[in-house]
Amino acid sequence: MDEHNLNDKNKFLYPRSRYYGQVKPENLVFNANLQEFTQKVGYITSLETSGKLDPEDAYKQIKALWKQLKRSKKALLIGEEPQEKS
Repeated sequence: MDEHNLNDKNKFLYPRSRYYGQVKPENLVFNANLQEFTQKVGYITSLETSGKLDPEDAYKQIKALWKQLKRSKKALLIGEEPQEKS
């Protein structure tokens, strides 16, 4: 597969939406992580709906992805008030 076709394939399989929020590095990183989370959850739910994945396995996989997203949010300090210097 040539480079152009691979790029088109990746854009189709892993679409990215434009970010309209406050432009800060940590927000951009979290937005990318959030989009990846939603993409993976979509695949998992499709597999479960079609009977190719057990509901319990789907739940466990989504729960693990959720924990990963929460760790990302915490590590990037998203939603936390900046601490004042004394």
